[in-house]
Amino acid sequence: MAMKIRLARGGSKKRPHYAIVATDSRMPRDGRFLEKLGTYNPLLAKDSEDRVKMDMERVQYWLAQGAQPTDRVARFLEAAGVVAKTERKNMKKAEPGDKAKKRAEEKAAKAAAPAEE
Repeated sequence: MAMKIRLARGGSKKRPHYAIVATDSRMPRDGRFLEKLGTYNPLLAKDSEDRVKMDMERVQYWLAQGAQPTDRVARFLEAAGVVAKTERKNMKKAEPGDKAKKRAEEKAAKAAAPAEE
C-alpha cells in the first residue's frame, strides 16, 4: 500500500484550514485517511506557533513505515528538522516565455535599425 503524508483541506470558501494526515495515496484528497497527524492554518502569520502543529512521534512512525510526504508537508518537516533539506531547482522560473523572448528580439531589432542609419 502506497502511503502518503499530505494535506486534507477543510474550512469554508476562501478560508482554508488543512489537516496533515497519513493516508493511502489512492484515496481522495479530503476523503478517508488513517490518522490525523496535525494541522496547518495558512491564514495565520508565518512566525505564529499555531500555523503548523504536528505530532512528531506519529510523523516519525509513519515515515519509518515508508510513508512519503508531499512537497508542502516535506517543507514543514524540513523546517521542524525532522527531514534533511533537499536541494530544489526550478531552472525555468526566471526564464521568460516564448512570446516575451520574441517581443524582446523585435524591440532590440527596432532599436538597432535607427542606430545603423
